[in-house]
Amino acid sequence: MGIPLVKTFVLASRDYFHEWQMSFCFVVGLAAVLGPMLVLFGLKFGIVGAMIDQLIDDPRNREIRPVSSGRYDHGWLENVRARPDVAFLVPRTRSIAATIELTSERSPRNVRVELIPSATGDPLLPSGQLPEGVARIVLSESTAKKLRVAAGDTVDGSIARQYRNQKERVHLPLTVTAVAPAQAFSRDGAFVSVSLLEALEDFRDGHAVPRMGWSGDHANSVRTYPGFRLYAHSIYDVAGLSDAFADLGVDVHTHAADIERVQHMNRNLTAIYWAIAVIGLFGFSLSLGANLWANVDRKRKELSVLRLVGFRTLDIAWFPVVQALYAAVFGWALAVGLYQLVAWVINEMMASQLEEGQMVCRLLPHHYEIALALTCGAAVLSAGFAGLRSARIEPSESLRDL
Repeated sequence: MGIPLVKTFVLASRDYFHEWQMSFCFVVGLAAVLGPMLVLFGLKFGIVGAMIDQLIDDPRNREIRPVSSGRYDHGWLENVRARPDVAFLVPRTRSIAATIELTSERSPRNVRVELIPSATGDPLLPSGQLPEGVARIVLSESTAKKLRVAAGDTVDGSIARQYRNQKERVHLPLTVTAVAPAQAFSRDGAFVSVSLLEALEDFRDGHAVPRMGWSGDHANSVRTYPGFRLYAHSIYDVAGLSDAFADLGVDVHTHAADIERVQHMNRNLTAIYWAIAVIGLFGFSLSLGANLWANVDRKRKELSVLRLVGFRTLDIAWFPVVQALYAAVFGWALAVGLYQLVAWVINEMMASQLEEGQMVCRLLPHHYEIALALTCGAAVLSAGFAGLRSARIEPSESLRDL
């Protein structure tokens, strides 16, 4: 940067602060345009962002369930599990076989629960709460309350079958590994390993289960499953997986419609916001450009003197640009301050209706940076015409008034 350009910056700065009343008007004018836009975008980002976060945080929105029963073997399941958009997959046994009666010494109740297959990476269970093997179980909250048990306790599980015209019942002690969160399963249920579910299904079908000591007929060597539990890696993979299953001829139920509804709302609100932002910035740019143009005309004599004492055309053109940048930065700072105040008021008003940590109106740090960049860019563009105007001022104009 040459010496004349540095002096132009210094002189433009002094002139900007000397005429502080006019400069203040520029700053307030920008803040009046930018402040409401920040509040509007904060509301859009806060409300829609909270809805999207809720979709993302709730693993049930990533669940894909087959509508009807099928016949899925290990090979088919492994091919689906290998897909990069699949986060978790375990097979389901028949619903009629996936039940068990539980009792405990602490409760007189006999609770019949639904069994949910689980394995490593189950999105409904916190890390470390896996029902590994055939002797461990994770109870739903409602079941644990009815049985009056907690993690580490033992419950008795029993199942019955009609085998060779005789009714048989077996009991097996099950250790409660953990109690699942209430949102994981709201009914009476328990998360168990697939191996335990297979053993219970074989017993009910009259097959022998040697590892459990249960006698019966020989089971079919090729096992198939009527369904599965599957969760996508993210909510954005749900639609693609739904289409993939449709190509395989498998009808599935997903939350793709809810996800698309929120995404559609986000796209529409984003388009509306940017339309308002462009109109606002365009209007401010025209206003600032007109004022800077008028300011250059008002100071033609002073600027021509600068040309006369050796300032180059490009140096003079920077004069209104520097002042426009001052207006942009100070206006942005004032707008951010106003936004922070309004956002605080809005969030305080809505605090009783929100969960802890949620905010109706919020912006991230990079949003402020984008707003500053756009504001400075608009200011420089609007000052460009005034800069061209100042660059055309001839040194001789200062001599005509002598």
